[in-house]
Amino acid sequence: MGTVTRSGNVRKPNEMMRVIVTTIVGVLFGFFLGVSFPTLSITKMNLPTSLFPSIDITLSEEKYPGLSTRALMNAWSSFKGNRAGNPPIDISPHAKMWTPTNPRGAERLPPKIITSESDFNLRRMWGSPSEDITIEPKYLLTFTVGYNQRYNIDAAVKKFSRNFTVVLFHYDNHTSEWDEFEWSKQAIHVSVLKQTKWWYAKRFLHPDIVAPYEYIFMWDEDLGVESFDAEEYIKLVKKHGLEISQPGLDPDRGATWAMTKRRDNTEVHKETEERPGWCSDPHLPPCAAFVEIMATVFSRDAWRCVWYMIQNDLVHGWGLDFALRKCIEPAHEKIGVVDAQWIVHQGVPSLGNQGDMEGGKPPWQGVRERCRKEWTMFQDRMTAAEVAYYEAMVSDPAAEERFLRERRRKTLLKLKKQYQDEIDQWELLSNSLCAMQQKHKSLQSQSQLQNPLLESTQNAPDLVQRSEDASGSLVDELLLQAEAQEAIIHDVSNLCDVAEAMCDAQEERVKKLYIDLPVWSSPQELMAALCEE
Repeated sequence: MGTVTRSGNVRKPNEMMRVIVTTIVGVLFGFFLGVSFPTLSITKMNLPTSLFPSIDITLSEEKYPGLSTRALMNAWSSFKGNRAGNPPIDISPHAKMWTPTNPRGAERLPPKIITSESDFNLRRMWGSPSEDITIEPKYLLTFTVGYNQRYNIDAAVKKFSRNFTVVLFHYDNHTSEWDEFEWSKQAIHVSVLKQTKWWYAKRFLHPDIVAPYEYIFMWDEDLGVESFDAEEYIKLVKKHGLEISQPGLDPDRGATWAMTKRRDNTEVHKETEERPGWCSDPHLPPCAAFVEIMATVFSRDAWRCVWYMIQNDLVHGWGLDFALRKCIEPAHEKIGVVDAQWIVHQGVPSLGNQGDMEGGKPPWQGVRERCRKEWTMFQDRMTAAEVAYYEAMVSDPAAEERFLRERRRKTLLKLKKQYQDEIDQWELLSNSLCAMQQKHKSLQSQSQLQNPLLESTQNAPDLVQRSEDASGSLVDELLLQAEAQEAIIHDVSNLCDVAEAMCDAQEERVKKLYIDLPVWSSPQELMAALCEE
């Protein structure tokens, strides 16, 4: 009994202590749970961030009218930053941002939010944006079309792979009818009544819109493509370094200029011979640096320049083909016609018939007169702009000096590129001479080893007579040495001939540079510029 009594007396205080500790722990746990409950619920529920302010701020403002929305949002941002381990950033509501390197008009935005380029890729209205595009097209194909030419366009589009984004500009307001073709459902359709290809290009093909595309095909609707393959065309354009190009035209149908006529047995041509008096310079249009505007293909960089040259009010583009060379340097090497992939110009005057009858003239005649007028206007504008530029250069010596310095730099870079092949040839010749020198040294060492044997044969004729095999072997070795030396002399002679020919060619080029380059006023100035570079 005594044991039981002692046991009961000991347990009673232990149970009271356990109750007290449990109560305190429960109170503390409930307190911390209540404090952290909003944070836990937001984290676990994984709600969109845009819902946080609307939920939390509404409840808080109802309970605590003295708190402002801005203060709560600042507190929420600070709390998230602290939880992520980042120090809080104190951004004053009156702080202003100005980044002059941003595009014009966007200087007030943080640079990392700027998106200056776009594309024609179709996107869904649901799902993740990163999953919208399964194939990223590399090239852009545009046609300015009327519904009457739909079958011709259908045949043309089927010559282009899924690497091309297709854009149709409709001048007759027929768009939904094109859905009879399956590819049309994935194409981009832009419809404005009675507008031309270059009107559309100026307004919908800004360089920042087409920047994702390596090449831009701007084609008319009346082109036959039975002998054309788009992927092969791209390969040839890259192979020959063409920045602006077009497929060759069937010479028997619709060709106007000699430059754009297809040639047999060649992949690409970049120059031609025109009628007497048409070309003041063999490197200028229409004998070189020239393609027509009916089926032009531009590289991304070339189009950025050409787009700025298109006049907003001159919608037919006449005269552009003669001015394209101003966007490429050297133009006679980077503008050309692809003969291996050719097309047929069918000459269908569908767009010309979209004109209105004025003064009793048929619609096509008014359109043609407008084309000729625009050609003259464009030439006049280009001439006036160039004259104004050079007059400003003359009136500003510093600007003229900068212009000349930049022109000299480009010329020197061109010379370096031009002579790089010859530099490589000289290096090859040098390596060959070094190899021949090493070979000669090895032959000399072998000859020195054989000289004692030769002297012993000369001092002991009796031994030579008794050793015919040994002497015969020695003679053979000497003959081999002689033949090797003769081969070396022959190789050196050939190298000298090649070096002499290269020196003659170099001398002719240098002479031509002194004559053709108007940049330097004297050969001494040229040499000084070369030394500076």
